[in-house]
Amino acid sequence: MGSPLRVLHVVVNMNRGGAETLLMNLYRNIDRSKIQFDFLTCKEGVFDEEILKLGGKVYRIPYITEVGHSKYLKALTEFFIEYPQYQIVHSHMDKMSGFVLRAAKKAGVSVRIAHSHSTRSEGGAAARIYKWYAGTMIPKYATDFVSCSKEAAEWLFGKKANGTIFLKNGIDLDKFKFSPKVRELIRSELKMEKDQFLVGHVGRFSMPKNHSYLLELFKEFLSYRREAILLLVGDGPLLPEIKRKAEEMELSKNIKFLGSRSDVEQLLQAFDVFLFPSIFEGVPVSLIEAQASGLPCLISDSITKEIDMGLGLVHSISLTNKKLWIERMQDVINQHSTRNSNVNSLISDNGYDIKNASGYLQKFYSTVTGDVMNEEVNGVYANIQ
Repeated sequence: MGSPLRVLHVVVNMNRGGAETLLMNLYRNIDRSKIQFDFLTCKEGVFDEEILKLGGKVYRIPYITEVGHSKYLKALTEFFIEYPQYQIVHSHMDKMSGFVLRAAKKAGVSVRIAHSHSTRSEGGAAARIYKWYAGTMIPKYATDFVSCSKEAAEWLFGKKANGTIFLKNGIDLDKFKFSPKVRELIRSELKMEKDQFLVGHVGRFSMPKNHSYLLELFKEFLSYRREAILLLVGDGPLLPEIKRKAEEMELSKNIKFLGSRSDVEQLLQAFDVFLFPSIFEGVPVSLIEAQASGLPCLISDSITKEIDMGLGLVHSISLTNKKLWIERMQDVINQHSTRNSNVNSLISDNGYDIKNASGYLQKFYSTVTGDVMNEEVNGVYANIQ
């Protein structure tokens, strides 16, 4: 048996973001005797050590914000010259993938994949203009287009969106299955009273996640449920700002900042409701995880309808209607519904089982390198109508 096919994934870092969590889910479940993942990053990440244990390599070049445009492009060029062995480069940098794929093309990489995980760029006006410029290169230099949703494909690929391959943001369903025993244990560890109402959120502290709005909602909700606790899981550049705002709003005794956690599947068991008022998203992995744990989810109506697994758990609400958010939170209190621990089959039917997603991706990689016939990837290809 020969060596596995090595695929180079390009990301800023391998921390616990949505795209990075998906990548690790795929990596853990793919047949690593046939496919190995390596990573080109710009910063250290919490998954680096696990990647090395799984047989992957982690390379690092400085990011554009550290060294500027010219030196970043030079670093990309030099990397591909130094490591010419890659047949497949799979870039997860949104519009910045344009620069990555252009460098890969010049180096003779035959398969250059652009992957869309979102529907909008972060940053101010200047940053978005710069990213737009980088993004104009994607249709020219990508050989293949992968996306989590139709909206994300149209945003990043434009006219090329018709040729998109849709890869679902799969999760390990068994890990998230609701367990009353785990709920009791985690709530005990968090020093929560038995009947204390716990509002939860999992997400990076960055502009799209809309943490300021989340604090405002919770402040209003406390007038109905004074003992409620808001549990915020994640890290990111806006964490200090949100902590300051929580103090200014006199919310500190009702909020727990838990930072980046490796036990999200257990923490979700302790929540009573999951709030997700994002300004924009692709298909958030955290919302799939929340539904897999049987958790009611109140989300902004800017998030794609594809995220609703049809379990009766997702309620989309406009960000302009705070009153309705509060009413829905009160509904969750009043319903006292038992958490459903048998949702796996329905989520799997929607295509979000990581075993299926990793199998599809493995066949896709084999196909684009000519190792198997195209008909073996039935289920991977789904062109936008």
